[in-house]
Amino acid sequence: MALLKIRHYPDPVLKKVATPVTEFDEALRQLANDMAETMYAAPGVGLAAPQVGISKRLAVIDCSARDEAAQLLIMVNPEIIGEEGECFEEEGCLSVPEFYARVNRSAVVTVRFQDLDAQTHVIEAGGLTAIACQHEIDHLDGILFVDHLSPLKRSMFRKKWKKIEEHLTEQM
Repeated sequence: MALLKIRHYPDPVLKKVATPVTEFDEALRQLANDMAETMYAAPGVGLAAPQVGISKRLAVIDCSARDEAAQLLIMVNPEIIGEEGECFEEEGCLSVPEFYARVNRSAVVTVRFQDLDAQTHVIEAGGLTAIACQHEIDHLDGILFVDHLSPLKRSMFRKKWKKIEEHLTEQM
């Protein structure tokens, strides 16, 4: 397994709609494993393939607490097929480090996806898992969580991002 380089805003791959996965092979398994290792090392609760520069519809999520057993969810070609309720929680993103903002999401989502063996599954998720599913599927559609902000908050984000970029450059 290998740690992958996480792409940061405004990398163009983050704005592309990812292509569906059609080959369920060892390369896909390796990518999913590498993505999971990268997500855990970051640390984060989710990672989509575009965030590591690969425009495929693949995401990994694990919302388990750090002191409990991992509950890795690997989703290939995921799609939200049902939504209910609303929540307004603070989100962050491995591709937008050091920036957090409250985002309006559905409180509960039903997600259909395939596993690494091309078997179809449907799950209903609430809480952090619902937010993570929506956030990662947004990545697959070329949407960042900052795209959900109001025009004023997005403008504030862009100004703050310049300072964050300078800070990240200094750390390298």
